Amino acid sequence: MEERMTGGKTRQELGLEGQRHLEETIGAAFQILSSMNDELCNPSFWSPSSASSSAPVGGPDTSDHAPDSAPSSASGGGGGALDLARLRYKSAVSSLRAVLVAVPCNAKEMGSEVSAFEPKVDPTEIERLEERVSELRKELANKNKHLKLLIDQLRELIADISMWQSPCSA
Repeated sequence: MEERMTGGKTRQELGLEGQRHLEETIGAAFQILSSMNDELCNPSFWSPSSASSSAPVGGPDTSDHAPDSAPSSASGGGGGALDLARLRYKSAVSSLRAVLVAVPCNAKEMGSEVSAFEPKVDPTEIERLEERVSELRKELANKNKHLKLLIDQLRELIADISMWQSPCSA
């Protein structure tokens, strides 16, 4: 039986909620990129002065704004979808952060219950596995010796064949 955490949620429920918030965050980030692409590809959102300005290509851009500042949509009103996507992203990220903060806190509250979820290890099973590892290492060493011998024999055979095929000097 899984221990109930703070807020009445189990670790599994917190995990599922975190996964849902992560998926929302990814979806919102994709929507931001999509909206930015739409705005950058639509010339009607560009102001006529920015197209004819003498600013260099690598000049200032709007990506330097603080995360909480809204992008300017005065150039043609194209920032609505982007603003909505940014708000959705911020909400999803804050929800995800809340879940991530709740998980370690709940693990501390569980105390010794956390170790109850760890698998029990049988000492006899460990000893048996260590013996098997030792046997496999010995077998591997023997096979490596045999392989080295075969490789050496193959080299000698190739040398003999190449000597037989070389033209004789008269």
